[in-house]
Amino acid sequence: MAVLASAAVGCAAPGGLSQLHAVKEPSANSRVASLVSAHPPAPVAPAERPIAVRSTEARVVTVETRLAAAAWRSFAEDVDSDILANTARCPMEMALVDGRVCVDRWEASLVERRPSGEVRAWSPFYPVDGHEAVVRAVSRPGVIPQGYISGEQALRACQASGKRLCAADEWERACRGPNRTRFPYGDERKSRVCNDDIRGVHPVVEVALRLGIPDERRWTEGMNQPLINQLPDSLFETGMRAECTNEYGVFDMVGNLHEWIEDRDGTFRGGFYMDTSLNGEGCSYQTTAHDFRYHDYSTGFRCCMDPDRVE
Repeated sequence: MAVLASAAVGCAAPGGLSQLHAVKEPSANSRVASLVSAHPPAPVAPAERPIAVRSTEARVVTVETRLAAAAWRSFAEDVDSDILANTARCPMEMALVDGRVCVDRWEASLVERRPSGEVRAWSPFYPVDGHEAVVRAVSRPGVIPQGYISGEQALRACQASGKRLCAADEWERACRGPNRTRFPYGDERKSRVCNDDIRGVHPVVEVALRLGIPDERRWTEGMNQPLINQLPDSLFETGMRAECTNEYGVFDMVGNLHEWIEDRDGTFRGGFYMDTSLNGEGCSYQTTAHDFRYHDYSTGFRCCMDPDRVE
């Protein structure tokens, strides 16, 4: 978050959300700039799955969108023998890292259980403040991941799915891959491999101008506005940058969203789409400027869990 700290330091005021937000079209890459007055959108929920499903099949990753399917097919041609033979020790949506820990392949999104029992997707553009008890984390390709979430809320969402937040060393090992590189894909930074290209105009500034938020309040009132991650060239769908991965088959660990780890004092890793270098390069990036209860548009997460034992 150092890119923001140079302008102002502070947390978003609770309850400071505008009800204006952009409507996201269902296609994978389209975004709408127009504003409408509405409540948080209620996308059609994907079918509910059992928590932490295990599979005994050798090829266990069967993705559900053409975007992620293409990415996975391209990637798996080279790594089937290295990854997929061992993945049965983890749920289908998780990668086995160093034989020690299962790590979500994709940044987390949320599903919500309604009073009626219906399960539907939670809008990734809204905080979950006050709704922590009814949401849980899922890891899926080709969807917008959840921003606007605190470390405490991320931990609770992982636990609701039988998982946990990753420890610092677990997260970093997954990011660096078996070759322990600086970025998931290698030691040298490459343009347009991960979502870290940096927009020409800071998204908080752009949204503050659109919504008429005064300059002196943009870094407080503007930080959790739903429109931010719906701007063009901002947050991408999970796995959209198909080369932002390594031999473990985890995606977007650098860029896209900051990712909370298990640290009650507050640490997130990997940078986000506006900064992956000011607080360390690539997989070494970490921010400790905010406590575990903080959230803004850039804060996301993924979950970890212990693998099945080998008998």
